[in-house]
Amino acid sequence: MKIFHKSTCITCKKTISKIERMNTDIEKRDFFKDPLSETELKKIVKMTGKKPSELLRKRDKMYKELDLENKKKTDEQLVKLMVKYPGLILRPIIITKNKAFVGKVNVKNLK
Repeated sequence: MKIFHKSTCITCKKTISKIERMNTDIEKRDFFKDPLSETELKKIVKMTGKKPSELLRKRDKMYKELDLENKKKTDEQLVKLMVKYPGLILRPIIITKNKAFVGKVNVKNLK
């Protein structure tokens, strides 16, 4: 299992500790220190089965500054913005086999 997170994010910390208590092998990566590539992010988006717009953190200041609420962007443009401004990406991102889960996740459903 892989988990992409932000080390200072409370939700990420809680999720990681819950997964660690399940004695599951996890590979952790802080995507603020080790950014996601556009290719990686596209693959993650595909694995979630959602659109990039559904993986946006609406509380991030860049979301407001870029006025993403009102300015419609293509999926391609959103992915580029998310790579450039990782704060826009909902977190944590949990990868299990061929599925990706983003944001607050019930870790019991991951097994």
